[in-house]
Amino acid sequence: MKVLINRQPYELDESATLDDAIAMIQAKPPYAAAVNTQFVPRTQYRQHGLRDGDQIEIISPVTGG
Repeated sequence: MKVLINRQPYELDESATLDDAIAMIQAKPPYAAAVNTQFVPRTQYRQHGLRDGDQIEIISPVTGG
């Protein structure tokens, strides 16, 4: 299936989960994840199945002051 991860196209297996998408881009903690603008709790990454066309955002905190 085709998905967007941080606005970049990727090809994942039909059975892919959010955890697989995060592994695909080798995200380093800490980060938060959303699928189609809906936040997904970290405890649900392995269970959250993806669909063709999903838009995934992996967001890292930004510090400053």
